[in-house]
Amino acid sequence: MAKTNEMVVQTIIESGIKHAFTLPGLGVTWSLPAFYERRHELDVVLARSEWVASIMAQAAGRLMGRPSVLMGQGPWLSTMGAVGILEAHFSGSPMVILADTSDYDGYGQMGVYQTMTGDYGGADAMAALKPITKYMTYATSPEDAIYGMQMAIKHASLPRFGPAGVLMKTPIIRREVPETFKPTIYPSAGYYAYTPPRPDPAAVRQLAAMIDKAQFPVIVAGNGVQAAQAGAALQALAEGAGLSVVTSYNGKGAIGENSPSAAGMLGNWGHRAANRVLAQADMVLMLGASMGPDYTRFRDPGLIRPGDQALAQVDVDPRNAGWVYPVDLAITGDAGDVLAMLAEFGLDPATAAARLERLRGIKQANGYFDLPDLPAAQGSLHHADVVRGLQEFIGPDDLLTLDAGSNRIWATYGLRMPVPGQILAPGGTGVMGWSAPAATAAKIVRPDRRVTCVTGDGGFMMTLNAIPTAVQRSLDVVYLVFNNAGLGMVRDNLGEKRIAVDFNDIDYARVAEGMGARGLTVTHRDQMREALQEGHRMGGPVVIDVKVDPEASHHPASDHDPL
Repeated sequence: MAKTNEMVVQTIIESGIKHAFTLPGLGVTWSLPAFYERRHELDVVLARSEWVASIMAQAAGRLMGRPSVLMGQGPWLSTMGAVGILEAHFSGSPMVILADTSDYDGYGQMGVYQTMTGDYGGADAMAALKPITKYMTYATSPEDAIYGMQMAIKHASLPRFGPAGVLMKTPIIRREVPETFKPTIYPSAGYYAYTPPRPDPAAVRQLAAMIDKAQFPVIVAGNGVQAAQAGAALQALAEGAGLSVVTSYNGKGAIGENSPSAAGMLGNWGHRAANRVLAQADMVLMLGASMGPDYTRFRDPGLIRPGDQALAQVDVDPRNAGWVYPVDLAITGDAGDVLAMLAEFGLDPATAAARLERLRGIKQANGYFDLPDLPAAQGSLHHADVVRGLQEFIGPDDLLTLDAGSNRIWATYGLRMPVPGQILAPGGTGVMGWSAPAATAAKIVRPDRRVTCVTGDGGFMMTLNAIPTAVQRSLDVVYLVFNNAGLGMVRDNLGEKRIAVDFNDIDYARVAEGMGARGLTVTHRDQMREALQEGHRMGGPVVIDVKVDPEASHHPASDHDPL
């Protein structure tokens, strides 16, 4: 007779899921024989911590637009593993979670160590996971586990994407499944039947009229554009009608950033040009963008002005339109569908040239085309030097993962990605340590892309145990470390009162070699592009330790000036 774990694995496979990320603990250990039997159909990726596994699963889901599985023991998946689950929750990434209550054959009510049943003497995994997931069920029978997995995959895969999962009571994992289910379990495919609703054509025609009427319409492109993989369609529409496009953090690189319509990323840690373009808009289309305070300069009254600007918002979730700002027009629909309708209806190109010329002038006046040349101490680089080397290197097949802190601020400020969809960033939470696991997972699920991790030394140290996974799998990934021996962004903000921000210097090239990877060190700006080329030529995982001047600040890449 089949066991619960075997039926759960069967459900995962028949649902089209290709990857599972894990550091095995109790319940997953009991499930591994079932995964072994199906190892040619489902790739099980061994991470070195639940933290890293969770980021890998989230990044894979975001990149592919369909879920991977994150699996681990309940106590650790609901704590350390919550990092990637939170990012999936905030950024709308599809993810399926499989965990257990660690109650050791039914001892959960007796205070057995690690127990997560919610009973006296233990902790409660459901209480920890439910608030940060779209759907979470507690399975106490084989039928619960199988149907729960079907429902978790359904919820994770439907808009708005997100994490969903099954928490199994540990004793059921190896329990034999009855020949007759009660209630009946049906094949998975029928549960996933879904026809997305089409946007209202009359509302989209009204949107087209609002755009045509405006003198200087601006589109704020957010995560919804990326999730719909609609960047190319947005770029074509914007260039044809002379529309300006600015982005949220998650929307960074939604269109090619050398496009005449592109104006960069918004926010205090965005670009001056983007903020000033939005401030001059007489009509704003918020396209798959939540309009969160983090990229509207914490609701700077000069950026979005209800009653003064005509405001329209498109979102796949009707609750999100008019969430942060009241709008004149709200359209429920996928960003790609709305763009396709706008293209079908046609936008008036008569003022396109004048609009784009006005945009070019704002970009020119605010340094969009420039990357500052800033000094650095002997034997080190400025952040701007690293970004300049990256810019000279990247081409249309590159995929970059970002992290948090000064390195990310300089990357989002200075990089101009040549084609849509080349950036993956932890825009839901902004968590440190995200980039290295994300890059590793990206190469696993997209082996056709040239993948570079962009990170700081603070974040890299948190999750550098992603490197052994890359070594074991012979992944061609370059991990580019902005090594300024400290928490650069926090250090900048402290000024002269520096405390708890300075690290001892670490040779990450040698650390990489100790883990079986290769290492390069960069100490001069002229070495930057060559190091990236050499790193990707070498094959396998390569860590490039870039010595960045600790006194180099993120402030020149920020915008706190009045509009």
